[in-house]
Amino acid sequence: MNCNMESDNLKDSTMANKSNLINNGTEKKLYKVLPGDYEKIKSYFKLRKPITCENVITDCYLWKDYYDTRYYINQYGLVWIYKIKNEIFSSVPLCRNEDLKPCFEDLRKYFNEVLGIKLKMYLVDEEAKNILDLPEDKFIVEEERDYFDYVYNAKELMTLSGKKYHKKKNHLNSFLKEYANRYRVKKADCSDTEAIKRFLEKWHSKRDIADEYNRDDYELKGIEYILDNCDMIRYYMMVVYVDDEIEAFTLGTYLKEEKTAYIHVEKANPDIRGLYNFVNQQFLINCFSEAEFVNREDDMGLEGLRKAKMSYNPVELVKKYTVTEI
Repeated sequence: MNCNMESDNLKDSTMANKSNLINNGTEKKLYKVLPGDYEKIKSYFKLRKPITCENVITDCYLWKDYYDTRYYINQYGLVWIYKIKNEIFSSVPLCRNEDLKPCFEDLRKYFNEVLGIKLKMYLVDEEAKNILDLPEDKFIVEEERDYFDYVYNAKELMTLSGKKYHKKKNHLNSFLKEYANRYRVKKADCSDTEAIKRFLEKWHSKRDIADEYNRDDYELKGIEYILDNCDMIRYYMMVVYVDDEIEAFTLGTYLKEEKTAYIHVEKANPDIRGLYNFVNQQFLINCFSEAEFVNREDDMGLEGLRKAKMSYNPVELVKKYTVTEI
């Protein structure tokens, strides 16, 4: 395999007791997100343009444990059921735009009649918000800046040309000069899995981030999960060796129809100046040379991450919303 790779338990007793149900004559069974179901799940992702990073299948597998993900299938598409701590919620179903309203209504009934709670949806893209056009007396729709996706011009990130990338180019050149003849780039494949895991453990051990949701830990777990299922889940990945040790790793997905690369993971030794700049650039050049746009996901409301993402001059911030049933 080379760069041509594409891209659990709900403990709530109500969910467990009602994992199989009859609603309007249709059986609804909650399923886990499993590697063997990749092609089946992927077919539902194709029903609608992705718009946000959450609507890319690799992200679904990467964060399945963080969201404690389940789903059910109805006559319109695939419907998500998530749980973090004691909150059960959903996101935009995977269905055609013309089926979004009836699919949403089916989801609302599931929450109200089966779970016995009001519907809550996170990470709702603007197109879905506009299609649903929810009544203000029944739903609160709030913009969530912390979860906006950052989208960039791919060619600009490949070349880093112009004044607005002057500092980035300086960092890059510093790396190239300091580590000349000491680094090498590899389009990683399944044979690199254990070496990548060792690098990730080393990288993670240096982290010291206060986060009540432990997103850093879940991300690492998610990365290891998809690496362990490298032969089933399709994605692109690349590593950078410095002095014969992996010092950077990145993983992404390319959607040809959208001409967009989605960068899901990017980790590098922060002590090596310019390495992040190098990885950012080289991943695009080596694996996404045809891309017109790059989606580098959200900043999760982390000040340092927001500053870093803004410094690369995004061409668009993709809005997302939270929908709360009153």
